[in-house]
Amino acid sequence: MTAPIAVTRTPLRLRPDASRVVARLFVPGQEGLLEGESRAGPVVERILALEDAAADAALAGVLSSFAGRHKDLRALLDEHFELVAHRFARPLELSATRRSLVGSYFTQEFAVEAAALCNPSLVAHPDQSGTGPGETRFVMSVRAIGEGHISSVEFRTGVLGAGGAVELDEPGRFVTAGRLGRRRYDRGHFRRALHASGDWGSSAGYVLDSLPATFDGDELEVALRSLHDQIVTRWDAERTIERFRLAAASNYEVSFPAASSISERVLLPSTPMESRGMEDARFVRFVDDDGSQTYFATYTAYDGVHVAPHLLETDDFRSFRSTQLTGEAASNKGMALFPRRIAGRFVALSRWDRESNSLVMSDDPTVWEDPVQLEQRNGAWDLVQRGNCGSPIETDAGWVVLTHGVGPMRSYAIGALLLDLEDPRRVIGSLSEPLVAPLEDERDGYVPNVVYSCGAMLHGGRLVVPYGISDVNVGVLTVPLDQLLDRLTSS
Repeated sequence: MTAPIAVTRTPLRLRPDASRVVARLFVPGQEGLLEGESRAGPVVERILALEDAAADAALAGVLSSFAGRHKDLRALLDEHFELVAHRFARPLELSATRRSLVGSYFTQEFAVEAAALCNPSLVAHPDQSGTGPGETRFVMSVRAIGEGHISSVEFRTGVLGAGGAVELDEPGRFVTAGRLGRRRYDRGHFRRALHASGDWGSSAGYVLDSLPATFDGDELEVALRSLHDQIVTRWDAERTIERFRLAAASNYEVSFPAASSISERVLLPSTPMESRGMEDARFVRFVDDDGSQTYFATYTAYDGVHVAPHLLETDDFRSFRSTQLTGEAASNKGMALFPRRIAGRFVALSRWDRESNSLVMSDDPTVWEDPVQLEQRNGAWDLVQRGNCGSPIETDAGWVVLTHGVGPMRSYAIGALLLDLEDPRRVIGSLSEPLVAPLEDERDGYVPNVVYSCGAMLHGGRLVVPYGISDVNVGVLTVPLDQLLDRLTSS
């Protein structure tokens, strides 16, 4: 009888902390799960009707109660005032106190991880200075689930030590949302995105033909105004304008203050496509053929009805770029990029058909066509569906792919594949039984009977695997690489 692989669960548990809050814009009448008509106008009138003494006291109360929960709360309130300043006839005539007070009425706290923390991925930190022999500093991404089941991307940092030790740094005191910035768009990407959504027509062609190969938001608005001027003769003009603006919003940049730590930064949903969450980011440190390094992450944008895979790019975990993926292989959840090119091309795992693992190659990391299904027989434990648990890990024996499988009672378990290094379409071996299944004390949670990872890393001869526990907590386990490879190659 074959001896089991020695999976070791570390004592580390990362649990949701409801005190980690961000201050974000609040529009009365549009709160909660349902869209509604703004009640901002009557609220503004009531704020203006306050006596100066009452306004002073109200702002003092806000600062006293909330300043200790946010970094530079007064600046946040003033930013939110600027977003609603158009509702005032003479906003510049308002006092600084009144402006900040208005901002407070249009601000709410959002507990980023009040409901759950789950589905983590692990990569080496871009800064390894100060580590000792046998140590590697890491960045862990986690899916944070807050009010309304809205998912964001958070981060933690820590150190992997010798013998499988895992230490997490204490996270920063304040949670900081990024600031959206301007970016240039690619005409070819817009063309593919509109074709994929079924919104291609002569009006879309008219707009794109009037734009340069790359363009910014101002140039796009000029082209859209020109189309609007032809609305009488172009029946689809209004819909085309709407789709262009949605495509532009879905491709954005976000940056964080230099003074913030990685663990204080949270990527909040920023576009209509993400309005119900950014789910299951799979980070990988990608090293290109010229030696340059980029951190990529595929994630699922969810609007409550549709899912849309997106790609994050960052060099430093301070500035991020998000791009909507296109192509047949990018039509569902669970994509994961390989950490380098193969034969000069980008490679990714895909679950485009919703139930199996496929491999896809591309010259552009935002375009994924022609997926090839990987051969793997179903067992009882992954009969419902299978997918990946993050980016493949390169070893001398081949690419190790941690997989997930769904079995009876919608139980999720983690398995493994071994793919050929030069032709990853070829499966060398796969585990016939789960590598990791929920233990008895891991079965209860937000989504019961689930163990799930979005990306592991290799350290000291062991796979270090962070994993979500029934979609409520995060744990970390280790697997001896040699034992796993022996099993995969013999299978």
